[in-house]
Amino acid sequence: VQLQASGGGLVQAGGSLRLSCAASGRTFSTYAMGWFRQAPGKERELVATITASGGKTGYADSAKGRFTISRDNAENTLYLQMNSLKPEDTAVYYCAARRGISWSTIAYWGQGTQVTVSS
Repeated sequence: VQLQASGGGLVQAGGSLRLSCAASGRTFSTYAMGWFRQAPGKERELVATITASGGKTGYADSAKGRFTISRDNAENTLYLQMNSLKPEDTAVYYCAARRGISWSTIAYWGQGTQVTVSS
């Protein structure tokens, strides 16, 4: 599976962005997927997750109530809708396909898309 993230950009605080992650291959629907982010000088953070079927989602406390993860298995695409953005959301965002049951083991990474939120 190859993952291609897009949709990042520069937005003012309070604005919105929608990230997309297009997957190649026929097995996208078998993977739990997640969005990570990494800000300069900080460790990579798991922001949102979704099960293979899309039936269950999870969010970091920093994302709850503002971000929504979703997927379209027919289109092999993962999304992250980000609303009420804050300057502290500035980071490179990566989509990832999980291997096994732990988010410490990633099967595939996307290349990252930059999100910059100005105050």
